[in-house]
Amino acid sequence: VQLVESGGGLVQAGGSLRLSCAASGSTYSINAMAWYRQALGKQRELVALINSGGSTNYADSVKGRFAISRDDVENTMYLQMNSLKPEDTAVYYCRIFTTSYAYWGQGTQVTVSS
Repeated sequence: VQLVESGGGLVQAGGSLRLSCAASGSTYSINAMAWYRQALGKQRELVALINSGGSTNYADSVKGRFAISRDDVENTMYLQMNSLKPEDTAVYYCRIFTTSYAYWGQGTQVTVSS
C-alpha cells in the first residue's frame, strides 16, 4: 500500500485545514485508518482513528475540533481540522492498518500561527 498525503500548510489560529491521505496498491486489505502527529521535540501521538465500520476515536486535545472520515470508494482518508491552535503545529502522518501490516505516509507539515 502506498500513501500520499496532502493539505498541510500555514494557517492562523482559529482557522481550518483539511488533510487528505490517498491510498493505492492493495487497498482491499485496509482495515483501520488513523492520523498521528509529531511536534518538534515530542513523541508521535495518535490524533484520530476510524475503523472499517466507521467508528471513530479522538485524542482529548482535538475532540470537538477535528473530524476524521474515509471514502472507501476513493481509498482516501480525511482529517478536517477546525479552530486550530498553535499547539496543533506538527507534522501530521496518516497510517493505514491492513490485515498483515501497518503503513505510514510521508507526513505533511501543519503550522498554526498565533
